[in-house]
Amino acid sequence: MSGPASSDPTPPFVHPTGKPAGGLSSVLATVRQLVRDRAVRRGTRALRVINQVDGFDCPGCAWPEAKDRSTFEFCENGAKAVAAETTSRRADPGFFAQHTAADLLAQSDYWLEQQGRLTHPLIRRAGSDRFEPIGWDEAFARAGEVLRSLDDPNQAAFYTSGRTSNEAAFLYQLFARMYGTNNFPDCSNMCHESSGAALTDSIGIGKATVTLDDVVHADLLIDMGHNPGSCHPRMLSALRELKRNGGRVVAVNPLPETGLNHFKHPQDLKHPARALDVLVGGGAPIADLYVPVRIAGDLALLKGIAKELLEEEDRRPGEVFDHAFIREHTHGHEALLADLRAESWALVVEQSGVSRAEIRRIAEMVMASERLIVAWAMGLTQQPQAVAAIQSIVNLLLLRGSIGRPGAGALPVRGHSNVQGDRTVGIWERMSERFLDALGREFGFEPPRRHGYDTVETLRAMHAGRVKVFFAMGGNVLSAGPDTEYAAEGFRRCRLTAHVSIKLNRGHLVAGRRALVLPTIGRAERDVQAGGEQFVTVEDTMGIIHASRGVVPPASPDLLSEPTIVARLAKAVLGARSPVDWDALVADYDRIRDRIQRVVPGFDDYNRRVRLPGGFPLPNLARDKRQFTTTTGKANFTVHPIHPVRLEPGQLLMMSMRSHDQFNTTVYGLSDRYRGIHGERRVVLMNAADVAELGLANGQVVDLTSHFRGQRRTARRFIVLAYPIPRGCAATYFPEANVLVPIDSVAERSNTPTSKFVVITVAPSEYGGRFDYDLIEQEQPMPRV
Repeated sequence: MSGPASSDPTPPFVHPTGKPAGGLSSVLATVRQLVRDRAVRRGTRALRVINQVDGFDCPGCAWPEAKDRSTFEFCENGAKAVAAETTSRRADPGFFAQHTAADLLAQSDYWLEQQGRLTHPLIRRAGSDRFEPIGWDEAFARAGEVLRSLDDPNQAAFYTSGRTSNEAAFLYQLFARMYGTNNFPDCSNMCHESSGAALTDSIGIGKATVTLDDVVHADLLIDMGHNPGSCHPRMLSALRELKRNGGRVVAVNPLPETGLNHFKHPQDLKHPARALDVLVGGGAPIADLYVPVRIAGDLALLKGIAKELLEEEDRRPGEVFDHAFIREHTHGHEALLADLRAESWALVVEQSGVSRAEIRRIAEMVMASERLIVAWAMGLTQQPQAVAAIQSIVNLLLLRGSIGRPGAGALPVRGHSNVQGDRTVGIWERMSERFLDALGREFGFEPPRRHGYDTVETLRAMHAGRVKVFFAMGGNVLSAGPDTEYAAEGFRRCRLTAHVSIKLNRGHLVAGRRALVLPTIGRAERDVQAGGEQFVTVEDTMGIIHASRGVVPPASPDLLSEPTIVARLAKAVLGARSPVDWDALVADYDRIRDRIQRVVPGFDDYNRRVRLPGGFPLPNLARDKRQFTTTTGKANFTVHPIHPVRLEPGQLLMMSMRSHDQFNTTVYGLSDRYRGIHGERRVVLMNAADVAELGLANGQVVDLTSHFRGQRRTARRFIVLAYPIPRGCAATYFPEANVLVPIDSVAERSNTPTSKFVVITVAPSEYGGRFDYDLIEQEQPMPRV
């Protein structure tokens, strides 16, 4: 599965970038992407309404829109997603007639992405190596036949991607529960599951406790384990407003990220007073302090900051902690203080990789701030002590009374556009009894109560033969998940794998005995049903529900919407067992929303409120009323020991990451412009001192081997690049490096794969070689403003 280094007409090279994020380069990159994807006409039309009140929600991230929206409310990465969706390239039946599945498997993920939109439902029959077109009726009949033949409904698993709308997700979980299972692996399991587990126990809600207005008016925002310049570029606009309002930003990340250094807002080209800076200026500095924490050193760093606050509180009693808030709203305060007093400063500094003086500097910034926000993303959630690290963020916020206060709170930054909404409307293997009771009353059936499989458990169950059917509503679990070779064996052991998708990906090709690919309309495309043109709804990272309405014609007349696919699948599988009029629900999506509001709290008057400009917020008691629905009835302080990471000689701690030219597993190009890496993705970034100590050289081709409980996994032919990353650490791109992530290496309690915590060794490749290109000076300065 690791394959050879990717080939491209442009030779790989590295040129450290000193340019700001955004600016004219982002505008030009957007134009180039539209041209390259042959999407100038359709893509431009779509970009005019993306993230607008009467338009569609960008599939690129879940960052919210401001009340006063720009005419062009999108970023470079959102434009790339739209260009990819509105491309004029087509992977039609003629394309599949020319290529066997084995031929396609030999291509890179980037090449597969470039083949364009799927146009017809496809089947790979048992014993065949080709995908061939199939009618929709037959496709649903085949899926229904296999699902009805299973001995137990729990032998099927139903995956959900974050691109799925609230309406489709609600119907999907309803169908699967009527079928008889709670097996709902989803993309949350692989990204922010740790956040949900940590926050629910600590403050009673697994979501952000801030609004966009809070962000721009914060005194201090600490951004941890996150690269907003590539993953959430529109967040940089909010951080720039925070800076203009006098706030400060601390960036905590093993790698310096361009977006948190300097940022030019491309939309400033419209303002004569600012346009010159976009064209030739240096941009606005974002991070006041960059903290190069060691991989998985976040818990130690957070305990160090809290310990500094405690020592200052001892010196100035009553002046550092918010004692009134702690007394009235929290539980477990004394246990936390005892743990902080006992913690070793030597261990904090060693494990975080951050000096005591630097920790003190962060603490002073925290103490000087009445309005504190801590944001984080997958750099925290995908490590063994992820839940502990996130609950340590909550500890810091609670000590300062920084939840339920304007300009303050917790901010898990969600990646996919509706990953949070899918969970809200029922996509979870452990939904509450209250939800299941309400669902059963509304639809007249008894939902299954046994907890189902999450993503990692599903991969294990497929590998063991306990799950025989895998049905995916979007996504690319094979590439996104851990332990690629192990996962591939599981997929191949299934009786049926089926994927609802807009484009071809590797997960379609590593398939079960039979495989279905069911093409659907994209987010930007019009959805016309029997009741007329429809819209769907999504939930952003701050809990706002709003409408999304496509504007361009579908890529093919043979595409079905996701709600329609679910409804027709349900009819094919359940038949007369189901009391639901599935056709009526998909004829008019208002009817789906009527049923959601009777099942899911917070959706009262759904159809009217979602038509209001900007939509409506879901209830958030922690944020709005300082009420915490935990087992104690209060916000809980928690105590977590630091588990020291001790590497053997020659070992490094590796994390995977996204490039600037990809979204999740979708690779748009072979460039990571903000990191200065061009023409190649199979690279390993290492500290220059580690490169020298291991006897390696820049440009050398190496093999990476991961080590976990005596097991080894190897990924072949990566290129060594010296880069500013802490000693003992390394970074690679996913999905190329996911083959190294062990299936059993997961975060405590959340069961999230530890893609940010992989112990590796690096050795010259058995294939030998060194790429013959000029490597310009790698060692960028680590900016500390």
